[in-house]
This record gives sequence, structure tokens and C-alpha cells, in this order.
Amino acid sequence: MKYLLYPLFLVITLKSQAQDVIFSQNFLVPETLNTSFTGAIRSSKLGSVHKSQWHTTTFKSNSSFVYFDTWHEGYKMGLGVSFLNQTESGSNYTFNQINFNYSMAFQLNDTWFFRPSISAGFGMKNYGFQNTLLEDQINLNNNSINTSSIDPIVLGTQRNFFDFSSSILFNNDDSWIGLTLRHLNKPNISLTDSGNIPLDIFISVHTKYYLPFLENYRTWFANKSKIYVLSNFMMQGNTNRFDLGLQYIFDDQFSFGLTAATVPLKNQNTSSILSSVSTFAGIKWQGFRFGYSYDFNTTKLNFTGGTHEFSVTYDFNINIRALNRYKCVSYF
Repeated sequence: MKYLLYPLFLVITLKSQAQDVIFSQNFLVPETLNTSFTGAIRSSKLGSVHKSQWHTTTFKSNSSFVYFDTWHEGYKMGLGVSFLNQTESGSNYTFNQINFNYSMAFQLNDTWFFRPSISAGFGMKNYGFQNTLLEDQINLNNNSINTSSIDPIVLGTQRNFFDFSSSILFNNDDSWIGLTLRHLNKPNISLTDSGNIPLDIFISVHTKYYLPFLENYRTWFANKSKIYVLSNFMMQGNTNRFDLGLQYIFDDQFSFGLTAATVPLKNQNTSSILSSVSTFAGIKWQGFRFGYSYDFNTTKLNFTGGTHEFSVTYDFNINIRALNRYKCVSYF
């Protein structure tokens, strides 16, 4: 069925879909954040994350991320592939992108490592506007619909583009800090053939820092407990976000965390500094890691149903970390 396209809805939809998806579990599944985690545990691993957002509204969106990577000890390099899918129910928008990732590792001293990576991908955006009905297509004199339009808002249905990104990661046994730059080539995502709308570069600076104060307590509980500070500053165009939180890990088997998403650099579209609060939990079982998170919306947008995320990953050789040839990045 054809329908009228409201300009306000169009602007909001296009603006939101020009921004990268952000997974709340990027500290449980850091491959969604930084490609330098490719092969970072010196074995093969497979994983996926699914995000359901605003599921009680007509603008429900779903995002899924799937990846596989492995480590080649002889070349000290990691190779991987990832696939991202996004859908939005209100506009029939879909986005698919496949990326091929390459990473290396260099030992800086006895405790720190440097891991650079590059990523090349191919993206396909489909806005589902093939059934859009524009004003000059409506002929009120004979109650007919013209098949063509000269309206300047005539849109294409699909945009394909190549995408290039790069990341770096510094890590020791317990902590890491990383930098990610996506869309370095600023691919054109315009909906018109003659248009040129470059996709803004996505910047992320993220850290996971181990707090050693529990080491002062000689108890069974303290010996099995670890606490980390989590932070992630992101910017893309006029949009910015800073996540700050804590993660608690018990016996390297159970993980619990809390992060707050804030908008530190306010602009005319910002109504609140705090935009959401995310809680997450994870559990390890043999080579599997399972995670769940829920985002509480703290803005004026009520009755959205929040955001749910589910993740599952599998390490094919969990004993490889015991080897002393090359240290691994701390995971959970």
C-alpha cells in the first residue's frame, strides 16, 4: 500500500540512521567497538549480539552483530570477519555491512602490548521508499496516481558503499585503552544519484581499568573478585556520548556491571545530560560466554520499552591463554 511521507518523520529517520549503532555490551563483546580485539585471545572465537530498541513503539529497531576471528601465532596477526544488520519497522529501513578485519600485536615492554588493526567493508542501506507517494503524483481531477514525479525529494531505494576503518589498542594483563576511527573515507550515503552526503567519521576512545584495592584483603572473596572502571567517549558529527561505569567479576565466571550514558557536549538538540542507564550481566560456561543488558531511558521519551541486548560467544580453545608465548587481552 502506498502512503504519504511526512517530512518530519523523514528527517528524524534519516538523521538517526546516519549514526552508528552502539551496543551496550561493548565491554562484554568488545569486537563491536574495536577491531584490534581480532585474535586478541590467541585462539578462534565466534560470537553474536542482538539489540532490540523501542520495541513497544511503531519505530521498533533491531540490530544484530555477528563475528568470527582467529589468531595466527607464526605471523603474530589476527584475521576476522564481521556482519552487521539493522532494521527499523516504521520506515522499512534496512542496513547490512560486512567487514574484513586484520590486526597485529607488538610487545612494548614486560607488561604492555600494542595492537593496531585495519578494517575494510561493504555496506548496503535500503530505505524502503519504493512505495512512497509524493504530492505531484496525485491527480485529483481523475482520481489517478502518476507513476513518475519531478519532486526534488525523489529518493533512491538503496545506497551501496565501501567503508574503511582503523583501531589501536594498548593492553596489559588486566587493563586496556583503545581508539577507533570508522568511516575514514567518508562514504556517500545520499539517497539521490547526484547527491553527496558523506557519512561522518565515528570516533571512540574506550578504556577498561583494573582497580587493585581488593588485593589488600586476604580473604577468599577478595581473591576471587575484580572491579574495573569502564569508560567510552564517542563522537560522530554533532552527536556525542560518554559512557562511564563499573564492572564486577567474580571468579572469572560471573560478571555484573552498570554504566551511565551521558551527553557531555550539549547542543540545541540535547535536553538532558543523562540519556540512559545500562545494567548488564554475564556468565562463562566452559568456552561459552552469555550476556544480557537492559537500558533504562532517562529522557522525556516515555513508554519506549527500553533496550534489550543478548549476546553469546564461544572460544574454541580456552586453554590457549595458559601459554606463555604471547599474552592475551583481559576479557569478560
